[in-house]
Amino acid sequence: MGRIFVFLPPLRAVSGGLAVLCDLAVALAGLGREVVLVTREAGATPLALPPQLAAVPLATAGLTAEDTYLVPEGWPNALAPGLAAGARCVVYCQNWAYLFNGLPEGVGWDRLPVSFLAVSDPVARYIELALGHLPPIVRPAIDPARFSPPPAKPAPAPVRVGFMPRKNKALAAMIRQVATARAAHTGLALDWVAIDGLSPDGVAAALRSCHVFLATGFPEGCPLPPLEALACGCVVAGFAGFGGFDYMRQAGEGGYAPSVPLREVPWGGNGFYAADNDVFGAAACLEAAAGLWVTGGEGLTTVLENGTMTAKGYGAQERRSELLSLCGLIGS
Repeated sequence: MGRIFVFLPPLRAVSGGLAVLCDLAVALAGLGREVVLVTREAGATPLALPPQLAAVPLATAGLTAEDTYLVPEGWPNALAPGLAAGARCVVYCQNWAYLFNGLPEGVGWDRLPVSFLAVSDPVARYIELALGHLPPIVRPAIDPARFSPPPAKPAPAPVRVGFMPRKNKALAAMIRQVATARAAHTGLALDWVAIDGLSPDGVAAALRSCHVFLATGFPEGCPLPPLEALACGCVVAGFAGFGGFDYMRQAGEGGYAPSVPLREVPWGGNGFYAADNDVFGAAACLEAAAGLWVTGGEGLTTVLENGTMTAKGYGAQERRSELLSLCGLIGS
């Protein structure tokens, strides 16, 4: 049984994608595989690496033809040692928007002996559209011990709206400005909670204190903050980033629908979603989500129950099942 090498990009700050790669490596090791983390240079990552896994610089990784080499999209140059060694090379596409990033001019994916793995159903559909084949999917998992609803939310007067300022900062500010300006007409009192620079536990605590989470990130592969917000008992409103439609489902009648077919899921509407970059639509979605808390009743209960069910669909066991189905891709 060959080893599995997982390349970690040399980012300046910890990103969700980097954390997901490390989490995936730990999960693969939990299946009994020998997993090695690969950095471009020694210590070239801001993330605290899992102590149970070996970590080596790319130049001394020692890949062989018996190994599997997993690299995220956007870093095709990092594939070179794996291709040279004849290893089984797999590109894990975490964001559809970066699938072609970094490819040398005149070189397409069809010219490279690589396989693909997608982080969500919309990303897999995008790869199918672009490259002609539908890849398998391994979704991220969230920790239910960390992201869970509080015993009770504060009274929604005002409605507490969590948001991440770094996600399309200008658009997030515009949506807030529109919602604030309309407050005199809607009667909705909103309290804005900036979620920024917090530890994972701090993020969870902030989300538990909120009623609504305003999602302003796009493009996205399988956005974790809105999913974590659902797990913490929030109603989500805003943008899906395309990849979010792996789990996002409209709670209201009609509403925006992406061009990609939505996969069958056991949950119903868990939020209110607008087209990416649509400030007008996102503001309306935010008002609908906040108004649901003010109105209360069965409508709110149903959306919250769907949110809880959604989050449960992204647990460690679900990801384990997806990984177990990849024997042909990552070697048995």
